[in-house]
Amino acid sequence: MTTVIDGKQAAASVIDAVKGAASRLEAEAGVKTGLAVVIVGDDPASHTYVASKSRMAKECGFTSIQHTLPAETSQGELAALVASLNEDPSVHGILVQLPLPKHLDAEPIIQSIRPDKDVDGLHVVNAGKLATGDLSTGLISCTPAGAMLLVRRVHGEDLSGLNAVVIGRSNLFGKPMAQLLLNANATVTTAHSRTKDLPGVARTADILVAAVGRPEMVKADWVKPGATVIDVGINRIAAPERGEGKSRLVGDVAYRDVSEVAAAITPVPGGVGPMTIAMLMANTVIAAHRAAGRQPPKF
Repeated sequence: MTTVIDGKQAAASVIDAVKGAASRLEAEAGVKTGLAVVIVGDDPASHTYVASKSRMAKECGFTSIQHTLPAETSQGELAALVASLNEDPSVHGILVQLPLPKHLDAEPIIQSIRPDKDVDGLHVVNAGKLATGDLSTGLISCTPAGAMLLVRRVHGEDLSGLNAVVIGRSNLFGKPMAQLLLNANATVTTAHSRTKDLPGVARTADILVAAVGRPEMVKADWVKPGATVIDVGINRIAAPERGEGKSRLVGDVAYRDVSEVAAAITPVPGGVGPMTIAMLMANTVIAAHRAAGRQPPKF
């Protein structure tokens, strides 16, 4: 019987822990955790994400600050706002919602966020700390941190003797995920579109993580019987069976067929997705504890 890994339940337990940590920090140190979210332009999907992040921050008892800037905002204006948030002691986490409008260069903006306030975990300092195995002073990118928490729910803290394959090598997910698995003592292979015999490589995995952005690419015969499968993909595909013009969400894994083979699998939606915002809140409360000179909670 395959175990379906419930990301909603795992995310809810992280959020409960965040609420407790934020409320203790405020009671004991007088520090209210603060998250500032910056959004530029009027991309509807981005506004939906930002609204859910702001709502969750308030639910966690944070001060939630949202800066909504017009689409024609200049690079200099955006950089100046980030600089002012860097200097604001009431702000512990800064998040600039991507993608930015085409005339803006995202990379220098992301790198201008102070590493200790970079709750998205995208600054090169935080990436470097993860790459060198320093998980205690950096901030880890939210989606891989969430996916790793789901892996630990199945396998525990120590992955010694297990083979892990990550399909995908992006800076946002694939590389940090591989580092987290390596740090937990797994033997890790990073595979991608140029990998020779990708199905064969995938079949060696006790833990298979798919993050390629191709709907249902990973088939049942790619999966070792009894493996744990973490599906990070979110793809919208046509669903004519639901009516004309209707669509549905699927992952990078052919869920129905792979569930027959895997011992544990994350669904889409409801698997890794809910973990991303939960780990963003976790990173923010960790940053607030460090700023107050307190031992941060572990998630």
